[in-house]
Amino acid sequence: MTVASDEAVRVGTPAAMRRINQRAVLDLLRRGGPSTRPQVAKETGLSKPTVGQALLGLVEAGLVRTTGRTSSGPGRSAVVYEADPTAGYVLGIDIGRKRIRVAVADLAGEIVARGEQRNTSRSVRGLVRAVGRLTGSTVAEAGVATADVVVRVLGGPGVADEEARCFRHAANLPAFEQPGVLDELTGAVGPDLIIENDANLAAVGERERGAARDADVFACITVGTGVGMGLVVDGQLFRGASGAAGEIGYLPYGQLSDARAGAPPRGHLEEATGAESVVLAARRAGLAGARSARQVFRLARQGDEPALRAVEAVATRLAFVIASVAAVVDPRLVVLSGGIATNADLLRAPMDRALRAFTPLVPRIVQGELGEDAVLAGAIATGLRAGEGIVFDRRLSEPSTSTASGS
Repeated sequence: MTVASDEAVRVGTPAAMRRINQRAVLDLLRRGGPSTRPQVAKETGLSKPTVGQALLGLVEAGLVRTTGRTSSGPGRSAVVYEADPTAGYVLGIDIGRKRIRVAVADLAGEIVARGEQRNTSRSVRGLVRAVGRLTGSTVAEAGVATADVVVRVLGGPGVADEEARCFRHAANLPAFEQPGVLDELTGAVGPDLIIENDANLAAVGERERGAARDADVFACITVGTGVGMGLVVDGQLFRGASGAAGEIGYLPYGQLSDARAGAPPRGHLEEATGAESVVLAARRAGLAGARSARQVFRLARQGDEPALRAVEAVATRLAFVIASVAAVVDPRLVVLSGGIATNADLLRAPMDRALRAFTPLVPRIVQGELGEDAVLAGAIATGLRAGEGIVFDRRLSEPSTSTASGS
């Protein structure tokens, strides 16, 4: 990453003040939308000449562009400026056991290209190759240069281990647990790669664009192939001492295994609440031909009694999860995300009955609004936060290639 010169960042110098003013103007345009020079001056408290200089430098750097002139009101018309969303791009990657999803977004957060395919890879080499091909084709479809992708954010199951450069506790995706896999993914995807737990990204996505907008304390529980949780406290992701906060699949549940054998790789609760557990519950209820969770929920919608009993069993286990989280975290809101959560209308009544039997601490429970795109939305949002600063530093450290002026 290109960094600013010592002179540009030295505190108290004219260059440093110019950069501070430019960043204030750019942030206002990004958050507040298109504005004229007088409007920017009023909102920032900077003088009009200072704003004019800042805008000139930002336009020259390709960070701001003009969009026309005002056409109403008394007096001269004024040039309208906006943050240029094409100044850089971010890449979001969601690697799950069954699907790989990729999206490219501009700095306004608008998706300009996306790709998706089944994850049939079970080896590190196969996974890295598949992710590299999909990201490469998606960036090409977006029509942007690889160098214009300033941040890449990858979400996956488990906890990132920076020393071993892999994920831990990713039993549903064994290739992620191979030492060095993160370095191989970086080589295939590109530099400036941010690694994050997928449930954490789902929580970020639901807070930015979904069911948890502006919620300061909430839990996002993802239930699909496995179960996980992203926890937001005081508006920030809470990861815990080692990054394992939210690994609720390891909560004890049901008949525990022999202590001498150690904990099961997937965790007791994950085995009791994931997609496979829906099928097992249906078979125990008498639905011998159950093959998938999707099939069980479809039959439940048709009124099939064994399927309905299986749904109630799964709902009771989810109620146990929510009761456990409520007792420790006291969230204002619980968002249900993931494939199983798309059936929240079937789960809600039995889950509510069981929850009220478990505890008087009953938070508001809602279905996620982003569905299978929650992790990808969180990856893009995370990338934008990092990308805005990177683009600013890069563009204002490079020689200007154009000039512009306006009033």
